[in-house]
Amino acid sequence: MTSIDLNADLGEGMGTDEDLLEIVSSASIACGGHAGDAATIRHILKVCKARGVRAGAHPGYVDPARFGRFRLVMPLDKLLGQIRSQMFLVRFIADEVGVPLAYVKLHGALANQTAEELAFAIGIFATVQAMDGQMAVLALDNSEQVRAAKAVGMPLIREAYADRAYTAEGLLVPRTQEGAVIHDAELVIERCLRLAKDGEIVAIDGTVLKSDARSICVHGDTPGAVELARDVRDALEGEGVTIGAGEPEVEQTEA
Repeated sequence: MTSIDLNADLGEGMGTDEDLLEIVSSASIACGGHAGDAATIRHILKVCKARGVRAGAHPGYVDPARFGRFRLVMPLDKLLGQIRSQMFLVRFIADEVGVPLAYVKLHGALANQTAEELAFAIGIFATVQAMDGQMAVLALDNSEQVRAAKAVGMPLIREAYADRAYTAEGLLVPRTQEGAVIHDAELVIERCLRLAKDGEIVAIDGTVLKSDARSICVHGDTPGAVELARDVRDALEGEGVTIGAGEPEVEQTEA
């Protein structure tokens, strides 16, 4: 039987976290960079524990005024320090609540930059791995994030986006470009079904991309997010697809 994970980015002040946590199987929790604070982190982790939702950290550039969606230029050691601070905060609270943090998913501009730049992604992921050698990476499939995760030996969860357009190269269309966010609910559902059942995503120019993604992101910061997420889940289950957090891939090394 086919199964797939549904994940959402939570703790970003949208007021929909409780509702989305009834639908998704993984929660990527903002940890004080682009959004979120100790109170929101603790609340979401408690709900994850109560409902059996897999929890992950969602760090980004420390730029809440622009929601972490602009690339900041700074020394690498300063950026790595920001990521460590966010990870320390969410891990400390997770330990308090008694919820394991299963993965890290980068946010916004930081995610896009690591999807494009291998050396940059390796530096970011190596920093996270040094803090927790068991933590997986929720990574955009077919991007440099996947290669970086493999390079540093982190477990890997391949991700695709329900409501974001793709370039022919398999990256996300920049939000500044028309059509980058897909608002047609029927089209979003059709894309999710095709990905889950056939392993395919259609790019903005019509190119058919192959994908091994087994986690679909349903954004929590778009209008109608809860209804869309529920419709996506209902459609997948209606086609016999089981919703649940699967096991990460672990790179096998030769003896």
